[in-house]
Amino acid sequence: MLKLAAEELRNRDQFVLLAEQRLAYELVLHAVERARAADAKEVVVVTGGPGSGKSVVALSVLAEVARRGHAALHATGSRSFTETLRRHVARGSTRTKALFKYFNNFMAAARNELDMLVCDEAHRIRETSANRYTRAVDRTGRPQVDELIAAARVPVFLLDEHQVVRPGETGTVAAIVDHASSLGLRVRQVDLDGQFRCGGSRKYEEWVLRLLGLDGGEPQAWTGDDHFDVTLAESPHELEAMLRARLEAGYSARMTAGFCWRWSKPNADDTLVADVRVGDWAKPWNVKDDRAVGQAPPSALWATQAGGFEQVGCVYTAQGFEYDWSGVIIGPDLIYRDGRLITDRTASRDPELSRRGVGDERADRLIRNTYKVLLTRGMMGTAVYSADPRTQEFLATLLEAARQGGSGGALRAEPR
Repeated sequence: MLKLAAEELRNRDQFVLLAEQRLAYELVLHAVERARAADAKEVVVVTGGPGSGKSVVALSVLAEVARRGHAALHATGSRSFTETLRRHVARGSTRTKALFKYFNNFMAAARNELDMLVCDEAHRIRETSANRYTRAVDRTGRPQVDELIAAARVPVFLLDEHQVVRPGETGTVAAIVDHASSLGLRVRQVDLDGQFRCGGSRKYEEWVLRLLGLDGGEPQAWTGDDHFDVTLAESPHELEAMLRARLEAGYSARMTAGFCWRWSKPNADDTLVADVRVGDWAKPWNVKDDRAVGQAPPSALWATQAGGFEQVGCVYTAQGFEYDWSGVIIGPDLIYRDGRLITDRTASRDPELSRRGVGDERADRLIRNTYKVLLTRGMMGTAVYSADPRTQEFLATLLEAARQGGSGGALRAEPR
């Protein structure tokens, strides 16, 4: 997608928009022209699951509105995602790089200084833009969503509510619509119900939602899909070997894990600490900061730069990215007990979950959403391993039908 996005911003017509994607694209463009002509303001909300095309729509409308000479910017709450766009899409162009901002860049923005502000990955909107570096005089308590809405005639929010993974994230459809309505603004909504990231397998996304208890249903056996492979690795060694074979066959592949292991600073000799340990298998987390450590790329480039495969990605690094093959280690914060999958926040090493005010119900949802993100990064297939034996056995029962049927079993490795 990043290669196409670069061409999109230069030449247009690189993305082929399908069905609801085209509808969302046209709706945003019409809203911008309408708002400019009438000196008015309205809000657009675009929802969709992983791979439904939210970022395709975001970059397509950004390119077209910029081509028309209107003031437009793209913003996210993800350092990894924004820095990757700046690197791969801008490709050295200072002017193009300046199109990509962060949600907290609009604290002092003038009202309607933009014609359009694309808020991609809007589920990452925070309660406020203030952080530990914000001056006391600027700590007004103003909601971040208010700043984003105020900054443009047409603020466009693209989000997946099942990807809210931090306690301070408030990016939901209800929160955005309620705030816009309180300002007397019209809100237009489009749902992208396709599932293109996972090999066209909406079936897989629905299976993940049921597995994690995020749609109200019970977990179901995976019965296979000709377009997407799901398999259970018998060990982390096997998980790594499966993915490395895909990598050597010319595919992209990454491993991720639940945040259940400490995340150490690099050693004095500039090597990473192998913190993610399961039995005799160990790997380091991705780099924490913006500089490479040895052959390990900086945090923002873990998903896209060579060398990233040798580290395990955390949810905050993987969110917003896609790769052909995904491997996920489920940690002891999500376990099968008494006939169901439950969460154990005491097994989490995520400092966000130890914040005061994060209740057990909220922590439960955030852990489940974390695995929703991790399990839906792959475009062609996903391999899973649980560090908890009873959970591993439970997953085996769900994936047995697929193994026997020959679909969704061993990860395929046909060279492309």
